[in-house]
Amino acid sequence: MKYGEKAIARSKLEVWDNPYPRRDYRIEVAFPEFTCLCPRSGYPDFATIRINYIPKKYIVELKSLKLYLNSYRGEYVSHEAATNRIYDVIFKTIKPKYLEVIGDFNPRGNMKTVVRVTSEKQ
Repeated sequence: MKYGEKAIARSKLEVWDNPYPRRDYRIEVAFPEFTCLCPRSGYPDFATIRINYIPKKYIVELKSLKLYLNSYRGEYVSHEAATNRIYDVIFKTIKPKYLEVIGDFNPRGNMKTVVRVTSEKQ
């Protein structure tokens, strides 16, 4: 295994303390190189994952987020499952005031999919 593959295999979301816990502010992260594998065909799927959240006590450390998202590269997972799982992991890890995860998947077979998972509060 190369060093990048080892880092991805060991990846775990890390948190930092929110530097402004008394202020509501939005953090928007875009990861335009997300890849996973279609569970039916095995063909690669490509997407931009967008994460928007209002932190409470913690924020996500960005390098750990990058490594975590890269861990899907060799995984057979549907668009819906990937987006919902990313939402679940982030929500469980930082428990934000608001969280939205959008999986904006590139067209394949002349079909485009956008999956949006949002917490109730906005």
